[in-house]
Amino acid sequence: MVRPSRAEASAGMWRREAGTVVRRAAPFPEQAVAPFVIVAGFQVPPVPTEWAPHSHPLHELVWVHGGTLTSRVGDRVFTVFEEQGLWMPAGVVHGGRATAGATFHDAFFAPDRTPFAFGGPKAIAMTPLLESLLTHLSRTDLDPAARERAESVVFDVLQPAKRQFALQLPGDRRIDAIAETLLDDPADGRSLEEWAQRLGISDRTITRAFRHATGLSFAQWRQMLRVHRALMLLSDGFDVMAVSEALGYAQPSSFIAAFRRIMGTTPGAFFDAADALAGNVRNPVSGVQNS
Repeated sequence: MVRPSRAEASAGMWRREAGTVVRRAAPFPEQAVAPFVIVAGFQVPPVPTEWAPHSHPLHELVWVHGGTLTSRVGDRVFTVFEEQGLWMPAGVVHGGRATAGATFHDAFFAPDRTPFAFGGPKAIAMTPLLESLLTHLSRTDLDPAARERAESVVFDVLQPAKRQFALQLPGDRRIDAIAETLLDDPADGRSLEEWAQRLGISDRTITRAFRHATGLSFAQWRQMLRVHRALMLLSDGFDVMAVSEALGYAQPSSFIAAFRRIMGTTPGAFFDAADALAGNVRNPVSGVQNS
């Protein structure tokens, strides 16, 4: 299998695949939401699309169908998939990337009229009811009373997801080079000892630094990073064999086992369930036994 192409470095996240379009977020003046509390819509990027770092004067909730969205916010990387959304508080600088063909939904909330607040980015449980309400609110012909009723129910049902799937970056100058190298190339297979020799520190120092900064060992952190990257590649249509090779696994079964440890299921089962929820028929993870 051919490894997925990697054309150039993407500031703060993965390397960009060939054909990625980089966009600046369109200005969204705060008064544009008036007289509504919530404004919702969607788009379908035909190619991998990256949004340069930006912020909004409004709270934003984003979710996708038929793909994934990856966002880097400071020292964390979030990956959004079926059944999850990502809440971005007003004023928080973030960048993002959606896989080609994913239906990208967003909803903006007026901060002064939203009756709750999250202290930072938060994965949100995108229940069928919540999605239906936000789709309903994307209409432009609702009368004020109907809109107000729907908005009040959104506030009642919008809840954080049970799984907060975020990769904590170390933010420690002693080991930041390791993290940035692996973001650039998750297949880098250098051992703890090899990194220690390169950085001129002990492997024990690296181990302690990763534990202190991320709560994970170096091996666990690299495995988590690879699963974040795998979700994007699988959504882009690469099969398990190509993804396992791109991530540096010796064989697909090793990748499948690592994916199961993090996600609680195999890549095939995960994406079959996601496709069923989205009404899709594609199966990007065919070509290898993974159950």
